[in-house]
Amino acid sequence: MTALAMRQSPDTEALRAQAARIRGRVVEMCHASKSAHLGSSLSCVDILTAAYWHVLDIDPNNPADPKRDRFILSKGHAAMAIYATLAMRGYFPEEELATYNQDDGRLAEHPPANMLPGIEAATGSLGHGLPLGLGMALAGRIKGEDYRVYALLSDGENNEGSVWEAAMFAAGQKLENVCVVVDYNKWQATGRSNETLALAPLRDKWAAFGWDAQEVDGHDVGRLAERMANLPNGSGKPVALIAHTIKGRGVSFMEDDNNWHYRAPTAEEVVKAHAELGLV
Repeated sequence: MTALAMRQSPDTEALRAQAARIRGRVVEMCHASKSAHLGSSLSCVDILTAAYWHVLDIDPNNPADPKRDRFILSKGHAAMAIYATLAMRGYFPEEELATYNQDDGRLAEHPPANMLPGIEAATGSLGHGLPLGLGMALAGRIKGEDYRVYALLSDGENNEGSVWEAAMFAAGQKLENVCVVVDYNKWQATGRSNETLALAPLRDKWAAFGWDAQEVDGHDVGRLAERMANLPNGSGKPVALIAHTIKGRGVSFMEDDNNWHYRAPTAEEVVKAHAELGLV
């Protein structure tokens, strides 16, 4: 656990306010770029907020610090959310968010490798983020460094065999400095996650693979911050947080509506979303 997390309880109200600001920027980015994956980006904002404003031992002014905690957005289609988070956290100017998904820009529709500070891995082809993170965690152990590795997965990503191979590896190696957070918003692409494959009971599956698996409200940003900061937690196991979320969270007319997997909001809808988020 970081020294900061050990000293302080999460400032839940401040975290909620930050999450609202991130959601507002994500909605703006989606409108301007006419890109997809707005609902998927909104569902994981509270997880990112808890990580970057309470949990992670990081320095935006020194993003390559070898002792930093690592955070991998394995569900790379939610790139708008990680870009807005990193910009607001100080990794690069917020003005650059206006270049999202534009030719010759750095903010591609999926996170690029070796282009943006704070992006630990190129992701988007689902099932890659956790294996990469485990390599980072094992390297840290070999080097005698105690940084922690977090990987944010989508629920549909749990369909990938590489995720479960990685899960067995992490448990076998007792990589207790690794935390998976599953953004369990119950949708994947064009269907319900649990109708595509039998994911449920997801917590039990991760536990059966040797992880300390816990369920958490993925929009209780204070509770998320506490759970994520408690790593290692003394169990001797890697930790899996099954975060129950709502796709499109924060904007009532987008919540649990899978049309927003591909739709971009109109200018009028951006105004309505900002009003609901308390940004006007």
